[in-house]
Amino acid sequence: MSDYEIGKVVFGDAAAIAAAYRTFSAQAIDETRLAPARVSPFPVRRTTIAEESSVAGVGTFEGSCKQTLTFAPSKRPGWWIRRMDLPTQLDTFVDISNLWTSAQNLVLRSGSPHNYLRMVEHIIALKNGIGLDDVVLKVNSGDPPLFDQSSLPLIKSVEHAKIVEKEDFATYVTVSEPVAFGGSRGDFLLFLPAKPGETNLRIDCAIRWNTVIREQRVLFDVTPETFRYASLARTNATRKQYILAKTIGKFFAATRNLGYNDRNILIHGKRKYYTKDLRFPVGEKFLEPVWHRATLDLMAALSLTGPDRFAGTVVSYRSGHTLDCDAVRALVRNDLLVRI
Repeated sequence: MSDYEIGKVVFGDAAAIAAAYRTFSAQAIDETRLAPARVSPFPVRRTTIAEESSVAGVGTFEGSCKQTLTFAPSKRPGWWIRRMDLPTQLDTFVDISNLWTSAQNLVLRSGSPHNYLRMVEHIIALKNGIGLDDVVLKVNSGDPPLFDQSSLPLIKSVEHAKIVEKEDFATYVTVSEPVAFGGSRGDFLLFLPAKPGETNLRIDCAIRWNTVIREQRVLFDVTPETFRYASLARTNATRKQYILAKTIGKFFAATRNLGYNDRNILIHGKRKYYTKDLRFPVGEKFLEPVWHRATLDLMAALSLTGPDRFAGTVVSYRSGHTLDCDAVRALVRNDLLVRI
C-alpha cells in the first residue's frame, strides 16, 4: 500500500525526503477505510445548499464571547467568507491567494487588514470532505466558533440546510505529475495524479510525536461517511502549550486561545492524555490526532484550490499547516495543477 513514487522534488532536500520516506514506509497502518472504486462519491454537478443554516459556539480566541457562523447558498463558484460586521468589505474568496498566514492556524484575508477569519481550516475542510462546492460563510468577527465535537456541528448545520445540485458540472484538479515537497524536520508531502477515470481523493497520512501520541497512520478514500467519522477529531495541544495559552499566552494574539478547554481539544503529555474523553480507539492507540491531521488540517489546505475539487493521492508524513500551504502555493505557482 505504501509503494509510492516520490517524483519531482519541487522544494526540499531530495536525500532527506528519500530518508524520511523509508521511515514512513516502515510505519504500520493503524486504520484503513478505502472505497470500492476510485470515483468521486459526490454528485457530478456542482453543489450548494438550499437554505441558510447557523451554528454557534464559544469563540476560539475570545473565549467567553459566543460566536455564530452561518452557511448560506451561493450562485458564485467556490467558497466565500462574508464579514457581516464589515459591510464595506468584499467577500474573501477561499483560495491560496488569500491565505494571510499558516503559522499556528490558517487565516484568510482580503482587502482591509481587518477583513479576515482565523482558524478557518476546520471549516473549509468541508469543501472536499462532504462535497460542498459553493457557499457563503457569514460571520460577525474574525473569531470562529469552537465545539466539543470538533467539526461535526458544522456538518450537521450543512445537512440541515440540505445540499442541492446546480446546473453546472463539477470541476476537478489533480497534479500533472508525481511531485514531492520536503520540510526541515524529516517531514514531506507527496502528490500523485489521478489516473484516467479516477476522480476521488485518497490520503495516506502518518504522524510521529514524542509524546503519548507516538506513531499513528491512516489510509483512506475521502467520502462523506469517512469525513463525517473523522470530523469528531479535535485539535490537539501538549500540556505545556495548553498551560501557555491559559497563562502568559493571553498577552499574545497568536497564542490567545481563550476558548480552549479539556473538552474541545485533546491535551497530551509525555506519558498520558489529560483529556478524559479519548476518541478513535484502535488497539492500544487513540487515533484522534492522526484523523484530525489528515482531514481537518491537510484537507483544508487542499480546499485552497478555488472552485475545483481535488483528486488524486496525497501522502503526508509529519507535515503541518505551513508545509501543506507552501506545497499548494507551489503547485499553483509552478502550473502543476491540471483540470481533469
